[in-house]
Amino acid sequence: MNWTIDAAHSAVEFSVKHMMIATVRGRFDRFSGTLNLNEEHPEQSYVEGVVEVASINTHDAQRDAHLRSPDFFDVEKYPVMAFRSTRIEPVDEDHFEVVGDLTIKDVTRQVVFNVTNEGLSKDPWGNVRRGFSAETVLNRKDFGLNWNVALEAGGWLVGDKVKVAIEVEAIRQVAPADQKQAEAEASAV
Repeated sequence: MNWTIDAAHSAVEFSVKHMMIATVRGRFDRFSGTLNLNEEHPEQSYVEGVVEVASINTHDAQRDAHLRSPDFFDVEKYPVMAFRSTRIEPVDEDHFEVVGDLTIKDVTRQVVFNVTNEGLSKDPWGNVRRGFSAETVLNRKDFGLNWNVALEAGGWLVGDKVKVAIEVEAIRQVAPADQKQAEAEASAV
């Protein structure tokens, strides 16, 4: 079954240490993705997503401009980052490890997201929606995001570990021929 991410009700967020003492949080405002879910055999499911890197938002215009620059994401040259799952491993009924290839700045590395199934619901317009939460920790240097400044007291201005938190609300896509069956299933939710 195909599902499309509803970006208006989803979030791609991150956090990283600043000066080794504080946590700076940010998000990407523009992204899209699809899920192909096999309810009976979740290991046969897959996920794809794309983030427009220029949409980075840390609530500080100067910092966001620096993150878009060649020092970090170089959005003129690398406008998107992408993820495609390679396997999904059920941990229990509602928890999964989603393993896949994450590409940032033309560098592709395997990452593992810890995913929680948040449930299924029908919206007021009859659409079936499903929620997921996903988390991982990345080393930014693995993707060529190397810029940093040594601190006078020791340590670094920007931490290497980046915590990624994703909240997804996806809408089930129904082919017109399957609309009546989908409506019947939606009324049962």
